[in-house]
Amino acid sequence: MTRLVDLFEHGLDAPICLTWELTYACNLSCAHCLSSSGRRDPRELTTAEAKAVLDEFKAMQVFYVNIGGGEPTVRPDFFELLDYATAHHVGVKFSTNGVRITPDVARRLAANDYVDVQISLDGATADVNDAVRGAGSYDTALRAMGHLADAGMKNFKLSVVCTRHNIPQMDDFKALADRYGAQLRLTRLRPSGRGADVWDELHPLPAQQRQLYDWLVAHDGEVLTGDSFFHLSAYGEPLSGLNLCGAGRVVCLIDPVGDVYACPFAIHDEFLAGSVRDAGGFAGVWRTSDLFQRLRQPQHGGACASCAFYDTCKGGCMAAKFFTGLPLDGPDPECVRGYGEQLLADRTPGHVPKPSGDHSHRTGPVLVPLTRRPPVSECDENPVAGLSPAAP
Repeated sequence: MTRLVDLFEHGLDAPICLTWELTYACNLSCAHCLSSSGRRDPRELTTAEAKAVLDEFKAMQVFYVNIGGGEPTVRPDFFELLDYATAHHVGVKFSTNGVRITPDVARRLAANDYVDVQISLDGATADVNDAVRGAGSYDTALRAMGHLADAGMKNFKLSVVCTRHNIPQMDDFKALADRYGAQLRLTRLRPSGRGADVWDELHPLPAQQRQLYDWLVAHDGEVLTGDSFFHLSAYGEPLSGLNLCGAGRVVCLIDPVGDVYACPFAIHDEFLAGSVRDAGGFAGVWRTSDLFQRLRQPQHGGACASCAFYDTCKGGCMAAKFFTGLPLDGPDPECVRGYGEQLLADRTPGHVPKPSGDHSHRTGPVLVPLTRRPPVSECDENPVAGLSPAAP
Protein backbone atom coordinates (compact mmCIF):
# COMPACT_ATOMS: atom_id res chain seq x y z
CA MET A 1 0.00 0.00 0.00
CA THR A 2 1.43 3.37 -1.04
CA ARG A 3 1.73 5.85 1.83
CA LEU A 4 0.80 9.49 1.31
CA VAL A 5 4.30 10.51 2.38
CA ASP A 6 5.75 8.31 -0.39
CA LEU A 7 3.76 10.26 -2.98
CA PHE A 8 4.93 13.55 -1.50
CA GLU A 9 8.58 12.48 -1.75
CA HIS A 10 8.24 12.44 -5.55
CA GLY A 11 6.68 15.89 -5.65
CA LEU A 12 3.23 17.18 -6.51
CA ASP A 13 1.88 19.03 -9.53
CA ALA A 14 1.50 22.08 -7.28
CA PRO A 15 2.77 22.84 -3.79
CA ILE A 16 0.37 22.20 -0.94
CA CYS A 17 1.49 25.52 0.45
CA LEU A 18 4.44 27.81 -0.03
CA THR A 19 6.16 30.63 1.77
CA TRP A 20 6.15 34.04 0.15
CA GLU A 21 8.27 36.80 1.61
CA LEU A 22 6.51 39.89 0.29
CA THR A 23 9.14 42.33 1.47
CA TYR A 24 12.44 42.50 3.33
CA ALA A 25 11.29 45.71 5.02
CA CYS A 26 10.89 45.33 8.77
CA ASN A 27 10.69 47.59 11.80
CA LEU A 28 12.66 45.05 13.87
CA SER A 29 16.07 43.41 13.58
CA CYS A 30 15.55 40.01 15.16
CA ALA A 31 18.86 38.31 15.89
CA HIS A 32 17.80 35.03 14.25
CA CYS A 33 15.93 36.42 11.22
CA LEU A 34 16.17 33.75 8.52
CA SER A 35 16.03 36.33 5.71
CA SER A 36 18.28 38.99 7.30
CA SER A 37 15.42 41.47 6.89
CA GLY A 38 15.36 45.16 7.65
CA ARG A 39 15.64 47.26 4.47
CA ARG A 40 13.25 47.04 1.55
CA ASP A 41 14.64 45.78 -1.76
CA PRO A 42 13.60 48.31 -4.44
CA ARG A 43 13.32 45.46 -6.97
CA GLU A 44 10.49 43.73 -5.08
CA LEU A 45 7.50 42.55 -7.08
CA THR A 46 4.98 45.23 -7.98
CA THR A 47 1.33 44.95 -7.00
CA ALA A 48 0.44 43.84 -10.52
CA GLU A 49 3.20 41.21 -10.55
CA ALA A 50 2.13 39.90 -7.15
CA LYS A 51 -1.49 39.60 -8.31
CA ALA A 52 -0.33 37.69 -11.40
CA VAL A 53 1.44 35.21 -9.11
CA LEU A 54 -1.76 34.85 -7.07
CA ASP A 55 -3.63 34.15 -10.31
CA GLU A 56 -1.20 31.29 -10.92
CA PHE A 57 -1.81 29.95 -7.42
CA LYS A 58 -5.54 29.87 -8.09
CA ALA A 59 -5.06 28.10 -11.43
CA MET A 60 -2.71 25.56 -9.81
CA GLN A 61 -5.12 25.08 -6.89
CA VAL A 62 -2.55 26.00 -4.27
CA PHE A 63 -4.37 25.51 -0.97
CA TYR A 64 -2.81 28.40 0.89
CA VAL A 65 0.24 30.65 1.02
CA ASN A 66 2.35 31.51 4.06
CA ILE A 67 3.18 35.20 3.77
CA GLY A 68 6.15 36.53 5.66
CA GLY A 69 9.04 38.92 5.31
CA GLY A 70 10.35 41.14 6.71
CA GLU A 71 7.21 42.46 8.25
CA PRO A 72 4.62 42.00 5.48
CA THR A 73 2.11 44.46 6.90
CA VAL A 74 4.43 47.44 6.31
CA ARG A 75 4.21 46.86 2.57
CA PRO A 76 1.68 49.51 1.39
CA ASP A 77 -0.38 47.08 -0.70
CA PHE A 78 -0.41 44.24 1.82
CA PHE A 79 -4.13 44.31 2.56
CA GLU A 80 -4.94 44.81 -1.11
CA LEU A 81 -3.00 41.62 -1.91
CA LEU A 82 -4.52 39.76 1.02
CA ASP A 83 -8.04 40.63 -0.15
CA TYR A 84 -7.16 39.70 -3.73
CA ALA A 85 -5.84 36.29 -2.67
CA THR A 86 -8.80 35.37 -0.51
CA ALA A 87 -11.29 36.62 -3.12
CA HIS A 88 -9.65 34.11 -5.48
CA HIS A 89 -9.96 31.32 -2.88
CA VAL A 90 -6.27 31.22 -2.01
CA GLY A 91 -6.02 31.06 1.76
CA VAL A 92 -3.51 33.32 3.46
CA LYS A 93 -1.49 32.66 6.59
CA PHE A 94 0.75 35.54 7.46
CA SER A 95 3.37 36.06 10.14
CA THR A 96 3.64 39.43 11.84
CA ASN A 97 5.29 40.99 14.85
CA GLY A 98 1.92 42.69 15.44
CA VAL A 99 3.04 46.25 14.82
CA ARG A 100 0.08 47.10 12.57
CA ILE A 101 -2.60 44.95 14.19
CA THR A 102 -4.85 47.73 15.44
CA PRO A 103 -8.40 47.08 16.69
CA ASP A 104 -9.79 48.01 13.26
CA VAL A 105 -7.33 45.74 11.45
CA ALA A 106 -8.10 42.91 13.87
CA ARG A 107 -11.82 43.19 13.15
CA ARG A 108 -11.13 43.18 9.42
CA LEU A 109 -9.01 40.04 9.70
CA ALA A 110 -11.46 38.26 11.97
CA ALA A 111 -14.21 38.78 9.38
CA ASN A 112 -12.27 36.91 6.66
CA ASP A 113 -12.58 33.12 6.92
CA TYR A 114 -9.65 32.59 4.51
CA VAL A 115 -7.11 34.36 6.74
CA ASP A 116 -4.97 33.00 9.55
CA VAL A 117 -2.63 35.22 11.56
CA GLN A 118 0.60 34.18 13.28
CA ILE A 119 1.96 36.50 15.95
CA SER A 120 5.70 36.00 16.42
CA LEU A 121 6.98 35.83 19.99
CA ASP A 122 10.18 34.16 21.12
CA GLY A 123 9.93 34.53 24.86
CA ALA A 124 7.04 33.95 27.25
CA THR A 125 8.47 36.87 29.22
CA ALA A 126 9.68 40.23 27.96
CA ASP A 127 13.29 39.72 29.02
CA VAL A 128 13.69 36.49 27.02
CA ASN A 129 11.76 37.73 23.98
CA ASP A 130 13.20 41.22 23.71
CA ALA A 131 16.79 39.97 23.94
CA VAL A 132 16.23 38.32 20.55
CA ARG A 133 13.52 40.42 18.90
CA GLY A 134 14.25 43.90 20.25
CA ALA A 135 13.07 46.18 23.05
CA GLY A 136 9.30 46.63 23.16
CA SER A 137 8.52 43.74 20.82
CA TYR A 138 6.97 41.63 23.60
CA ASP A 139 4.44 44.33 24.47
CA THR A 140 3.68 44.90 20.78
CA ALA A 141 2.95 41.21 20.24
CA LEU A 142 0.70 40.90 23.30
CA ARG A 143 -1.17 44.05 22.35
CA ALA A 144 -1.83 42.58 18.88
CA MET A 145 -3.01 39.30 20.40
CA GLY A 146 -5.38 41.23 22.64
CA HIS A 147 -6.85 43.05 19.64
CA LEU A 148 -7.36 39.79 17.74
CA ALA A 149 -8.99 38.15 20.75
CA ASP A 150 -11.26 41.16 21.30
CA ALA A 151 -12.27 41.00 17.63
CA GLY A 152 -13.41 37.42 18.11
CA MET A 153 -10.70 35.79 16.03
CA LYS A 154 -10.34 32.18 17.14
CA ASN A 155 -7.28 29.95 16.87
CA PHE A 156 -4.90 32.54 15.49
CA LYS A 157 -1.35 31.36 16.11
CA LEU A 158 1.27 32.26 18.68
CA SER A 159 4.41 31.40 16.71
CA VAL A 160 7.61 30.60 18.62
CA VAL A 161 11.12 29.82 17.36
CA CYS A 162 12.61 27.42 19.90
CA THR A 163 15.93 28.49 21.45
CA ARG A 164 17.92 27.36 24.45
CA HIS A 165 16.56 30.37 26.35
CA ASN A 166 12.86 29.66 25.83
CA ILE A 167 12.74 25.85 25.95
CA PRO A 168 12.08 26.06 29.72
CA GLN A 169 9.06 28.28 28.96
CA MET A 170 6.97 25.83 26.92
CA ASP A 171 4.24 25.55 29.56
CA ASP A 172 4.17 29.35 29.85
CA PHE A 173 3.82 29.73 26.07
CA LYS A 174 0.92 27.27 26.07
CA ALA A 175 -0.77 29.15 28.91
CA LEU A 176 -0.24 32.45 27.09
CA ALA A 177 -1.79 31.08 23.90
CA ASP A 178 -4.73 29.67 25.84
CA ARG A 179 -5.29 33.01 27.55
CA TYR A 180 -5.87 34.73 24.19
CA GLY A 181 -7.75 31.87 22.52
CA ALA A 182 -4.77 31.24 20.23
CA GLN A 183 -3.01 28.04 19.17
CA LEU A 184 0.65 27.54 19.96
CA ARG A 185 2.93 26.92 16.98
CA LEU A 186 6.56 25.93 17.54
CA THR A 187 9.27 26.04 14.89
CA ARG A 188 12.89 25.05 14.82
CA LEU A 189 15.74 27.56 14.91
CA ARG A 190 17.68 27.27 11.65
CA PRO A 191 21.16 28.67 10.96
CA SER A 192 19.76 30.75 8.09
CA GLY A 193 20.09 34.49 7.47
CA ARG A 194 21.19 36.27 10.64
CA GLY A 195 20.41 33.00 12.40
CA ALA A 196 23.68 31.67 11.03
CA ASP A 197 25.55 34.17 13.22
CA VAL A 198 23.78 33.23 16.45
CA TRP A 199 22.98 29.55 15.93
CA ASP A 200 25.90 28.35 18.05
CA GLU A 201 24.68 30.49 20.96
CA LEU A 202 20.92 29.97 20.57
CA HIS A 203 20.19 26.45 19.34
CA PRO A 204 18.86 24.11 22.05
CA LEU A 205 21.37 22.02 23.96
CA PRO A 206 21.11 18.20 23.70
CA ALA A 207 19.30 17.85 27.02
CA GLN A 208 16.87 20.57 25.95
CA GLN A 209 16.14 18.75 22.70
CA ARG A 210 15.03 15.77 24.74
CA GLN A 211 12.99 18.06 26.96
CA LEU A 212 11.30 19.56 23.89
CA TYR A 213 10.63 16.13 22.37
CA ASP A 214 9.01 14.84 25.57
CA TRP A 215 6.91 18.01 25.79
CA LEU A 216 5.74 17.66 22.17
CA VAL A 217 4.80 14.01 22.70
CA ALA A 218 2.87 14.94 25.84
CA HIS A 219 0.99 17.68 23.97
CA ASP A 220 0.41 15.80 20.73
CA GLY A 221 -2.59 17.25 18.91
CA GLU A 222 -2.55 20.46 20.93
CA VAL A 223 0.47 22.20 19.39
CA LEU A 224 1.44 22.84 15.76
CA THR A 225 5.01 22.33 14.60
CA GLY A 226 4.89 22.73 10.81
CA ASP A 227 6.87 19.48 10.63
CA SER A 228 9.89 21.37 11.98
CA PHE A 229 11.15 18.71 14.35
CA PHE A 230 11.21 15.44 12.43
CA HIS A 231 14.87 15.06 13.38
CA LEU A 232 13.68 14.53 16.97
CA SER A 233 11.83 11.37 15.91
CA ALA A 234 15.11 9.50 16.32
CA TYR A 235 14.40 9.51 20.06
CA GLY A 236 11.95 6.72 19.31
CA GLU A 237 8.30 7.62 18.72
CA PRO A 238 7.68 9.66 15.54
CA LEU A 239 6.10 13.05 16.07
CA SER A 240 2.84 13.92 14.34
CA GLY A 241 3.26 15.16 10.77
CA LEU A 242 4.82 14.03 7.53
CA ASN A 243 8.30 13.71 9.04
CA LEU A 244 9.66 14.71 5.66
CA CYS A 245 11.79 17.47 4.17
CA GLY A 246 9.29 18.90 1.70
CA ALA A 247 11.76 21.21 -0.08
CA GLY A 248 10.93 21.29 -3.79
CA ARG A 249 8.41 18.49 -3.29
CA VAL A 250 5.46 20.03 -1.48
CA VAL A 251 6.83 23.43 -0.40
CA CYS A 252 9.14 26.18 -1.63
CA LEU A 253 9.80 29.88 -1.11
CA ILE A 254 9.29 33.00 -3.23
CA ASP A 255 11.38 35.95 -2.11
CA PRO A 256 10.43 39.64 -2.48
CA VAL A 257 11.99 39.98 -5.94
CA GLY A 258 10.31 36.82 -7.24
CA ASP A 259 13.17 34.35 -6.96
CA VAL A 260 12.01 30.82 -6.14
CA TYR A 261 14.00 28.70 -3.68
CA ALA A 262 13.49 25.05 -2.81
CA CYS A 263 13.37 25.68 0.92
CA PRO A 264 12.11 28.62 3.01
CA PHE A 265 15.19 28.22 5.22
CA ALA A 266 17.80 27.95 2.45
CA ILE A 267 18.04 31.31 0.73
CA HIS A 268 21.22 30.64 -1.19
CA ASP A 269 22.14 30.31 -4.88
CA GLU A 270 22.65 26.58 -4.30
CA PHE A 271 18.86 26.24 -3.83
CA LEU A 272 17.68 28.82 -6.37
CA ALA A 273 15.29 27.19 -8.83
CA GLY A 274 14.23 30.15 -10.99
CA SER A 275 12.05 33.26 -10.88
CA VAL A 276 8.36 34.02 -11.20
CA ARG A 277 9.50 36.72 -13.63
CA ASP A 278 10.78 34.02 -16.02
CA ALA A 279 8.71 33.28 -19.13
CA GLY A 280 7.00 30.26 -17.57
CA GLY A 281 6.08 32.06 -14.37
CA PHE A 282 5.87 30.26 -11.04
CA ALA A 283 4.23 27.18 -12.56
CA GLY A 284 7.13 26.79 -14.97
CA VAL A 285 9.65 26.89 -12.14
CA TRP A 286 7.71 24.44 -9.99
CA ARG A 287 7.16 21.91 -12.74
CA THR A 288 10.33 22.09 -14.82
CA SER A 289 13.18 23.33 -12.60
CA ASP A 290 16.21 21.04 -12.77
CA LEU A 291 16.78 21.56 -9.04
CA PHE A 292 13.26 20.53 -8.13
CA GLN A 293 13.47 17.49 -10.41
CA ARG A 294 16.65 16.38 -8.61
CA LEU A 295 15.07 16.85 -5.18
CA ARG A 296 12.14 14.68 -6.23
CA GLN A 297 14.35 11.73 -7.05
CA PRO A 298 14.55 8.88 -4.51
CA GLN A 299 16.82 9.78 -1.62
CA HIS A 300 19.19 7.07 -0.43
CA GLY A 301 20.20 8.49 2.92
CA GLY A 302 23.96 8.60 2.42
CA ALA A 303 25.80 8.20 5.70
CA CYS A 304 22.47 8.00 7.58
CA ALA A 305 20.99 5.09 5.60
CA SER A 306 22.24 2.47 8.07
CA CYS A 307 20.71 4.24 11.08
CA ALA A 308 17.69 2.48 12.55
CA PHE A 309 15.86 5.80 12.75
CA TYR A 310 16.40 6.95 9.18
CA ASP A 311 12.82 6.17 8.09
CA THR A 312 11.46 8.77 10.51
CA CYS A 313 14.37 11.23 10.75
CA LYS A 314 15.30 11.18 7.02
CA GLY A 315 18.69 12.61 7.90
CA GLY A 316 17.21 15.82 9.27
CA CYS A 317 17.03 19.32 7.81
CA MET A 318 18.77 20.17 4.54
CA ALA A 319 19.13 23.85 5.42
CA ALA A 320 20.51 23.13 8.88
CA LYS A 321 23.18 20.89 7.36
CA PHE A 322 24.08 23.27 4.56
CA PHE A 323 24.49 26.39 6.68
CA THR A 324 26.55 24.60 9.32
CA GLY A 325 28.93 23.28 6.65
CA LEU A 326 27.86 19.63 6.89
CA PRO A 327 27.32 17.35 3.86
CA LEU A 328 23.73 17.16 2.62
CA ASP A 329 23.84 13.36 2.66
CA GLY A 330 25.08 13.27 6.24
CA PRO A 331 23.47 13.66 9.66
CA ASP A 332 21.67 16.72 10.94
CA PRO A 333 23.87 19.02 13.07
CA GLU A 334 21.40 18.44 15.92
CA CYS A 335 21.16 14.68 15.35
CA VAL A 336 19.83 13.33 18.63
CA ARG A 337 21.93 10.17 18.29
CA GLY A 338 25.01 12.39 18.42
CA TYR A 339 26.27 11.68 14.88
CA GLY A 340 26.48 15.36 13.94
CA GLU A 341 28.62 16.48 16.86
CA GLN A 342 31.95 15.15 15.55
CA LEU A 343 31.27 16.51 12.07
CA LEU A 344 30.65 19.94 13.55
CA ALA A 345 33.88 19.72 15.54
CA ASP A 346 35.84 18.70 12.42
CA ARG A 347 34.62 21.54 10.19
CA THR A 348 37.25 23.55 8.37
CA PRO A 349 37.12 27.20 9.50
CA GLY A 350 36.00 29.51 6.71
CA HIS A 351 34.29 26.74 4.71
CA VAL A 352 30.77 27.25 6.04
CA PRO A 353 28.43 28.70 3.36
CA LYS A 354 27.05 32.16 3.97
CA PRO A 355 23.39 33.02 3.38
CA SER A 356 22.75 35.07 0.23
CA GLY A 357 21.90 38.73 0.75
CA ASP A 358 21.81 40.83 3.89
CA HIS A 359 19.05 43.40 4.21
CA SER A 360 19.75 44.27 7.83
CA HIS A 361 19.34 47.82 9.08
CA ARG A 362 22.57 49.73 8.60
CA THR A 363 22.28 51.52 11.94
CA GLY A 364 20.41 48.96 14.04
CA PRO A 365 16.73 48.19 14.58
CA VAL A 366 13.94 50.72 14.25
CA LEU A 367 11.75 50.06 17.27
CA VAL A 368 8.73 52.35 16.97
CA PRO A 369 5.01 51.51 16.91
CA LEU A 370 3.60 52.42 13.52
CA THR A 371 0.26 53.64 12.28
CA ARG A 372 -1.23 54.25 8.82
CA ARG A 373 1.16 54.53 5.89
CA PRO A 374 0.54 57.14 3.19
CA PRO A 375 1.95 56.53 -0.32
CA VAL A 376 5.72 56.78 -0.58
CA SER A 377 8.19 56.43 -3.42
CA GLU A 378 8.37 52.90 -4.82
CA CYS A 379 12.14 53.24 -4.77
CA ASP A 380 12.38 54.13 -1.08
CA GLU A 381 14.32 51.38 0.71
CA ASN A 382 13.44 52.67 4.17
CA PRO A 383 10.89 50.21 5.64
CA VAL A 384 9.35 52.92 7.82
CA ALA A 385 9.22 55.70 5.23
CA GLY A 386 5.93 57.55 5.56
CA LEU A 387 5.08 56.00 8.91
CA SER A 388 4.38 58.07 11.96
CA PRO A 389 4.66 57.01 15.60
CA ALA A 390 1.41 55.77 17.08
CA ALA A 391 -0.17 57.75 19.86
CA PRO A 392 0.73 56.36 23.28
